[in-house]
Amino acid sequence: MSDLVAQYISRMLDESDGNAEIQRNELASLLGCVPSQINYVITSRFTPEQGYIVESRRGGGGYIRITRVTTDRRVAIMHIVNSVGDKISSAAAQTILSNMAAQNMISQYDHALISSALSDKAYSCIQQLQRDQLRAAVMKNMLMTLIVLDR
Repeated sequence: MSDLVAQYISRMLDESDGNAEIQRNELASLLGCVPSQINYVITSRFTPEQGYIVESRRGGGGYIRITRVTTDRRVAIMHIVNSVGDKISSAAAQTILSNMAAQNMISQYDHALISSALSDKAYSCIQQLQRDQLRAAVMKNMLMTLIVLDR
């Protein structure tokens, strides 16, 4: 159901030049789900890290407005580098990389290569906390290299 909701919202964004205004209850009724499912999809798949701005207004005439932010690729990658922090799990790194590939910020080749370098398998001989810290440092360095090489 989450995929269906995300696809519907993405289609709305595509058809309206990157801006969509939805009424949560109406969309839930249209798609045959509960309104909280709409909230879940928006908070998990339409985040600033994924290139979206979400505004909402509550009340009878309330709405949720989603705007796809189009920024320079280098700026977007630098934003991701700055948002990674001192440690990152394998799952979180893979999610970020998948979103970057879906938004054509990185090629499928770069996605596969970086995913391999950040996988738990690559760090299996290291303790978990240190693994997540090393993964964050490697991820940042690899993304910075993409910016420098303009790949």
